[in-house]
Amino acid sequence: MTDGPEEVTSREAPPESGTELDGRDVYWFVGGPLDGRVHTREPDDPPPPVVRHTHLHDGPKIVHLYDLHEVAGHGGEYRLRGA
Repeated sequence: MTDGPEEVTSREAPPESGTELDGRDVYWFVGGPLDGRVHTREPDDPPPPVVRHTHLHDGPKIVHLYDLHEVAGHGGEYRLRGA
């Protein structure tokens, strides 16, 4: 277990991947470059309170932080942290 934010990549699963939820907890990303993305986790796999997304390109490294906001049911929203 680490104290730092969990890293995520900016990659979408292809529609033909057939991603099934099957009882998994669902986490939506709101705002920033991950807006609209959905990640799933096993119910017994606790979600990190902060997710860090690092965008690498030819220019400077851009880092966005997302904070977890629990919602009723199974899962939550990761909302872009304000500047």
